[in-house]
Amino acid sequence: MFELSEEHREFRRSVRDFAEAEIAPHAAEWDRKHHFPVDVVQKMGKLGLFGLTAPEEYGGSGGDFTSLCVAIEEISRVDQSMGITLEAAVGLGINPILTYGTDEQKQRWLPDLVAGEKLAGFGLTEADAGSDAGATKTRATLENGEWVIDGSKQFITNSGSSITSCVTVTARTGTRENGKPEISTIIVPTGTAGFVAEPAYDKLGWHASDTHPLALSGVRVPEANLLGERGKGFAQFLATLDDGRVAIAAVALGCIRACLEMSVQYAGERQTFGGPIGRKQGVAFQIADLKVMADAAEMLVYKAAALKDAGASVAEFKQAASVAKLYASESAVTATRIATQVFGGYGFMEEYPVTRFYRDAKILEIGEGTSEVQRMLIARGLGLPVE
Repeated sequence: MFELSEEHREFRRSVRDFAEAEIAPHAAEWDRKHHFPVDVVQKMGKLGLFGLTAPEEYGGSGGDFTSLCVAIEEISRVDQSMGITLEAAVGLGINPILTYGTDEQKQRWLPDLVAGEKLAGFGLTEADAGSDAGATKTRATLENGEWVIDGSKQFITNSGSSITSCVTVTARTGTRENGKPEISTIIVPTGTAGFVAEPAYDKLGWHASDTHPLALSGVRVPEANLLGERGKGFAQFLATLDDGRVAIAAVALGCIRACLEMSVQYAGERQTFGGPIGRKQGVAFQIADLKVMADAAEMLVYKAAALKDAGASVAEFKQAASVAKLYASESAVTATRIATQVFGGYGFMEEYPVTRFYRDAKILEIGEGTSEVQRMLIARGLGLPVE
């Protein structure tokens, strides 16, 4: 069983209260204006959400991964844009530095990131290197004690906001004896000459999330900005993505819960043919399916989180992460379709939150590894030689 403890349930209530008070009333406006609410992000920091898994020495609470998933779920229940902001800030911004950084790197970057005063990005994806991340073309050459970086990155969350302090990027730093590229990870501070966060994307959803393409032209950073061991960058980011997949599944779970709650309320209030539409099997049975999706996704998300907290093997956790991500993300997309159908014509109107959830959900099947990649990883975990 992977039931939450009483402490987790109390924490859930506190995050829900915050989300209902500080995010829910404004989410539609932020979405409409494509506004990234820095002030609310920093309020999330004051609540301690960015430091849930960080040690106390950097300002964190030294908590467990399960607590982070609870927070992400509850924030995403009212707004996926803020849910993914939290997910990426911790899972993709803080975690690589916390896990692989030197003491000096941790002392320099983590206190502000953990406090939510600053954000960090995760520069992996490129135009021709998404699912095939090993095909990265960004290069870094060591010259006179400095890394000189040239290349570009795509779809990078939290990379161009006014409070972004750095972006960790993968780059080719050489060629191995077998001819394959040596990929390393380097911390690039924002404001470094040659580093440009280009104009934000015009996205289908997640309008209040900060997402940019990045250009790196002759960017020079100290040799000491290498994150972890040279040549281990690809392995580092793959391990980081395992955590991120569970966290994305928590975003999806929040979406499913929202769809269930909105549908139950609307089906009980909307009157047709002399009674609420919820008395019609065609409506009620679809809402029942939402309940099944929510319960199943919850078990998968918190099973994976519990495995992480218990120190499960890499193989066991990787499999659980992919299963949770695949099921929860695809269920979230289905849940938004069902909820929109329950709302009927009103489900097509932007004045109702269900339309925002519908637009936001699709990326869940793509980000942090597509559904196809998850199926490949699950199949490999079963011993199948799939390519």
